[in-house]
Amino acid sequence: MRIGAFEFAEPVPELRTPHVIASLTPWVDAGSIATVALKALERQSGAQDLGSLATPGTFFDFTRYRPVVEYQDDQRRITLPNTRFRWSRGSKGFDFIFLHMLEPHAFAEEYIDSVLKVLEHFKVHRICRIGGMYDAVPHTRPLLVTGSLNGEPLQGVSGIVPPGGNPYQGPTSIAFLMGDKLTALGIENMNLMARLPQYVQLEEDYSGAARLLEILCALYDLPPEPALSRRGVRQYERISAEVEGDPRVKALLRRMEADYDAREQPAQLTPPSERSAPRLSPSVEQFLGELDDQAKDS
Repeated sequence: MRIGAFEFAEPVPELRTPHVIASLTPWVDAGSIATVALKALERQSGAQDLGSLATPGTFFDFTRYRPVVEYQDDQRRITLPNTRFRWSRGSKGFDFIFLHMLEPHAFAEEYIDSVLKVLEHFKVHRICRIGGMYDAVPHTRPLLVTGSLNGEPLQGVSGIVPPGGNPYQGPTSIAFLMGDKLTALGIENMNLMARLPQYVQLEEDYSGAARLLEILCALYDLPPEPALSRRGVRQYERISAEVEGDPRVKALLRRMEADYDAREQPAQLTPPSERSAPRLSPSVEQFLGELDDQAKDS
């Protein structure tokens, strides 16, 4: 069955007012935490394939997203980068759709319209987009996760902090065009964004993925994933050991911990609407900038 640019194998399952949990790669997927968390949810729930783009080369440049060569039973197989839908049964009266989105390189408006047609076809109740971005936060403190629902701060979910400061202005993803269109379709639009330490740029940050998964499990009353959390603890323990051997980074970490603690303490008493964006000392900002330049050079 064809829906927009997507092809779905028949028979297509009947889904009950599904909730979509979506990641967007490579935009807002620092440390691949959204990808890792989504795959963990799929393993936990026994997710099955639902559909994917019929001709992904229409939207993606395969010199930027590379095809992958694999061997299965001595048979050579090439997998093309794609945007994929998977699904699983839920236990709370609704089902789940897991959406792995890739940032398009061409025909972006058609791509977004096709995703929306799929959501409309399956009568999706909510889409929850998860992601991660680097921020001036220490790895020795609980990672912060900001959340919103239909553009407003997410309330009543354990572990969520309201976004502070002025709204973001600058380059963004074409996928964010979906926001207003979701509202027009009557689909709830939720966003969860984890803040990762800028000086710890891991290919797969398991602590960040575990933090996102913790929020999702609380939100949907799902069982926890302790294995991912343990991997994250071991990963950050190695980072702590490396920091101990570098006096400059160690001094930076102490300042960031002080900034984190100072802004978390009054946050319990100050209404979200009255909070201002946290400011770091010039020396911390300069050092983070140097780290970022070194990461880009390497």
